Amino acid sequence: MSPHVPAASLAEYYAAQSAKIDQRFEASGDGRAALAARSALVDSLVASLCRDSISAETSGPEGFCLVALGGYGRQELFPHSDVDLLFLSAHGRIEASLKEAVAAVSRALWDLRLRVGHTSRTANECGELHRQNLEFNIALLDCRYLAGDAQLFARLRNQVIPHLVARDRQDLVQDLVQMTLQRHQKHGNTVFHLEPNLKDAPGGLRDYHVARWLALIPELEKSGRWIDPEGAWPEVLRAESTRAFEFLCSVRCFLHTRWKRDDNQVTYELQDLAASLGIGLPTGAKVSSVEWIRTYFRHARSVDRLAAQLLDEAAPARASLYGLFKDWKSRLANADFSVVRGRIFPRQPAAVLQEPDLLLNLFEIIARHGLEPSRQAERWVEQRLPQVAAQVASLPDLGRRISQILVLPHAAPALRAMHRLGVLVTLFPELRAIDALVIRDFFHRYTVDEHSFMAIQHLHELRPARASARADRSAEPANVWDTEFSEIFSELEQPELLFLALLFHDVGKGLPHPSHIQGSLEAVEGILARLALEPEACEAVRYLISNHLEMSATLQRRDIFDPETISAFAKQVGTPERLKMLCVFTYADIKAVNPDALTPWKTEMLWQLYAATSNYLSRSVDEERFHSAGAEAAMAERLLPLLPASKGPAEINAFLEGFPRRYLLTHSPEEIAAHFQMARRLAAEPVQVSLRARSHLFELTVLTTDRAFLFASISGTLAAWGMSIVKAEAFANAAGTVLDTFRFLDLFRTLELNPSEIERFKKNLVEVLSGKLELPTLMRGRIHPQALPQPKVKVPLQIRFDNQSASHSTLLELIAQDRPGLLYQVSSTLAELRCNIEVALIDTEGQKAIDVFYLTSGGAKLTPQRQKAIQKALHLKLQPAPALQL
Repeated sequence: MSPHVPAASLAEYYAAQSAKIDQRFEASGDGRAALAARSALVDSLVASLCRDSISAETSGPEGFCLVALGGYGRQELFPHSDVDLLFLSAHGRIEASLKEAVAAVSRALWDLRLRVGHTSRTANECGELHRQNLEFNIALLDCRYLAGDAQLFARLRNQVIPHLVARDRQDLVQDLVQMTLQRHQKHGNTVFHLEPNLKDAPGGLRDYHVARWLALIPELEKSGRWIDPEGAWPEVLRAESTRAFEFLCSVRCFLHTRWKRDDNQVTYELQDLAASLGIGLPTGAKVSSVEWIRTYFRHARSVDRLAAQLLDEAAPARASLYGLFKDWKSRLANADFSVVRGRIFPRQPAAVLQEPDLLLNLFEIIARHGLEPSRQAERWVEQRLPQVAAQVASLPDLGRRISQILVLPHAAPALRAMHRLGVLVTLFPELRAIDALVIRDFFHRYTVDEHSFMAIQHLHELRPARASARADRSAEPANVWDTEFSEIFSELEQPELLFLALLFHDVGKGLPHPSHIQGSLEAVEGILARLALEPEACEAVRYLISNHLEMSATLQRRDIFDPETISAFAKQVGTPERLKMLCVFTYADIKAVNPDALTPWKTEMLWQLYAATSNYLSRSVDEERFHSAGAEAAMAERLLPLLPASKGPAEINAFLEGFPRRYLLTHSPEEIAAHFQMARRLAAEPVQVSLRARSHLFELTVLTTDRAFLFASISGTLAAWGMSIVKAEAFANAAGTVLDTFRFLDLFRTLELNPSEIERFKKNLVEVLSGKLELPTLMRGRIHPQALPQPKVKVPLQIRFDNQSASHSTLLELIAQDRPGLLYQVSSTLAELRCNIEVALIDTEGQKAIDVFYLTSGGAKLTPQRQKAIQKALHLKLQPAPALQL
């Protein structure tokens, strides 16, 4: 037992000893030693408090003891982890008599700023299954004696807990499995997050503990013995997982020390610092942040592999139906492999080793049926890899075999298994460059290799929709359009080429090449040679890799309802088949960036770009602007039922005349009817404003007559109110009526928490547009960009003009660091230089603003001189000021 510590000096003692532990950790980087030392330190505090408040005797009082649970029970106490305590009594009378003493101990620990989680239970209560709090039953598996009646603790450990486990094993395991699956789902079911949570994400510390519990529970049920759980793990996984645990312990200690709280997010900043200090690495080792996070992912992958295997073995206990399903899958066995409980076993390992081609058979079965390789199959694969590496060039029919795996419904899990076991990098060494590779842009969420697997997975998820009826138009927008993409996917003549391009499209990101696309194209030449594809197939793969960003760039940075945009894009695509492949490639690629990247708006715009280009390729091109005498004349008839009876087609057509077709295609008839009603009220109120909440955004619609500084005034008012503009569009009709739409984030929840401010905001806007309120007055005292924290990722300013892509306007494409007031700075500069904004397309990706303006001056395109003046003015306005030298 730890030495006595005077109560009066507990705080000083704890602070001094904690500082020493931190110093030793900084010097050695040994996380496990720091955890043990911190646990011992808290043990000494608890023992001292128990002597002062409960019993002067270390082994007293009779019938009561203090027990450590959870991480504290495992002697894995991180700097800011909870100290979980169980005050255990033999019966309720003792518990009641010591209630005040127990509270005193807890308060004293809280006064030391320890996060104490405590519970008081009798021994009999510990033997019950708490269905509403099974976490407590699981925590008992890590119990450890601290003070008090040792015999009572022995009863808990040797009788109560084993009896509980033997009786309720199935419920405990089922709950443990379910909680783990839910936690994994919350983190996207992948190890490869760019800023991972090392405790709760797949492959994190919690998974390591789950693996311990899943190994301990069966032994407690069978024999009542407490074993070393790690010793019961598969030997091939044990050493890797133990090394991973040591690494994760060191990193979590580092995080807690730096954050000074229980925060387990491995942010980019801390990745940089951990790499520079060699946290978790051999003493003195220093690596780049990219290599350090790769080390993290490889360790996490080991823990994930262990936990996945033990979870899968435990899963049949969840429900007999699940076990029956896995037994039913045993019919999938063949002459080379048997299938038992959903896992694949080689039937004749010696014979298999002589046939390299059978290696691909294993993964083809996984891709076809969604099975898992057994430990025996994984060992066989790992043993076979050296021979496969020596024979890659002569493997028979490699192109056909890989293509077959890629088109099967469970291709993504098969590819992940191939990657985890080293098969992919053996067959395609080029992929080693992106193994667990992080590219920091605050938009992508996954590593480069996982992004490619996710893209393939999302493409396969389109298959079920193909067999179903067309989606109900009342469904979620993304689901509606998914049906359309499913139909495109089903029409592909060679879908395997699309999957091949997806697998290798980002290989260049891991190569020392200024353009990742060019790097990927150079790397894929060796791959295509090994696959021995037909020349036409090779060219299709090259085309998709070379152009995989073009469709996304076009829909985000061009007016896709401008016929010249469609004409230029159609000429670039060339054939309907290439258009189909590029469309579904773009769909999968964007969706694999992060769960929120493919918004309903982007999904619809991608479909609109596909449909318009497909029409062009079949010689059916839409007109640029609405004309009442043109093909869109029927629009007025569609709007009439939505308007009062007095409104006739002529008045509606007069409103619509001259609007870009983009306006008609991006707004519903109900929205257009509402805009028409706003236009009719302009005579009474020259500025019409509509504001509505849309999910987490607000949408502002302003309809008024055209005037100088209109767009800039609206964006400036939004900036003055602290709003962050994420999308904006500007349109004008032939009569000079302007319709501007802004979608923005209310960063400080001003409008949400203060509904009365909505009317004041609208009043401010009307006053600014009417000239009754000066915008500089409204903006005075607001946040300036210079006062904001420096962005984590630097976005270089890019300004480009294009006089060829539109028939009547000059395109200005601007990419810049997103910041408050950016759109106001840009639009006010354009207005000062007498430029009229015909169409504005505003978008953001993470911290990158992508703004496209269709500009005219005096009704014509911009002259080269005016373009130079605009470029110079924008550079002066938007380039960050140099840092002051002190």
